Amino acid sequence: MDLHLYNTLTRQTERFAPANPGQVTMYVCGPTVYNYPHIGNARPYTVFGVLAKLLRQQFGALRYARNITDVDDKINEAAAKLGVPIEVITSKYTQAFHEDMAAVGVAGAFAPNLEPRATQHIPGIVAMCERLIASGHAYAAEGHVLFNVDTYAGYGRLSRRTVKEMIAGARVEVAPYKRNPADFVLWKPSTPELPGWDSPWGRGRPGWHIECSVMAEQHLGDTIDIHAGGADLKFPHHENEIAQSVCAHGGAEFARYWLHNGFVTVEGRKMSKSLGNVLLIKELRELAPPEALRYLLLNAHYRQPLDWSEKALQ
Repeated sequence: MDLHLYNTLTRQTERFAPANPGQVTMYVCGPTVYNYPHIGNARPYTVFGVLAKLLRQQFGALRYARNITDVDDKINEAAAKLGVPIEVITSKYTQAFHEDMAAVGVAGAFAPNLEPRATQHIPGIVAMCERLIASGHAYAAEGHVLFNVDTYAGYGRLSRRTVKEMIAGARVEVAPYKRNPADFVLWKPSTPELPGWDSPWGRGRPGWHIECSVMAEQHLGDTIDIHAGGADLKFPHHENEIAQSVCAHGGAEFARYWLHNGFVTVEGRKMSKSLGNVLLIKELRELAPPEALRYLLLNAHYRQPLDWSEKALQ
């Protein structure tokens, strides 16, 4: 039986053929553990868990990595509010994430067999920064290391945006030390009250994008078969992952197939704190059987929006 996947990179449905038929590799961007997961967070792990089970059945062996982002500015903010180390926050919400995923059936054959954590890969992150600087694709400035987008001609091919559009879409103030406003951070300095690690550029911490590139490299290799995640990650996260990984690996393709799931809306509206409609899984589990939550998560084509409603749940 042939398996066909829609590849976001090529905008085409393609027959899936792993680079190594005896060992399929897949990486799905995991949670940033600073709060309880909401139902939208569960959608990628549910739908790509179904894909993982299918790949295991069809090809026999799958190395499926889903990371934990356990160093991040939102984690730092949550820890500062409580006056505790970041590990207190990350351990609590990692456990909550695991409990909620198990409840909606993301376990066993549907679950990853690798769960790397960003803080366990700091030496590899520093090493990748050094390689990118040495090859001319990154530069150090004021304690930061930044990727130079002008050195990678393929920048923007996943999201199909021009550099000008990506700068506008970033909606952040352009730092004066950037050579190009689109350049993105690989490493940034930490003040004494923030978590940090020693590096050639001073005490600091990694940028978000490079964490996934390094974890994918160390656990799955330079080129992986499938990279997946929510549609909101196409830009800037996945776009930046491609740029830094391709350049760090001498031009080798980072991922051969890119898959993205659609958003979850609530009663036809975007889920947001300002609207007060963020549905936490731990609360939904008290209202309906976990099997019902799972069924509703799978009740739409994975690339299309999924509207969550009380009527649909009932």
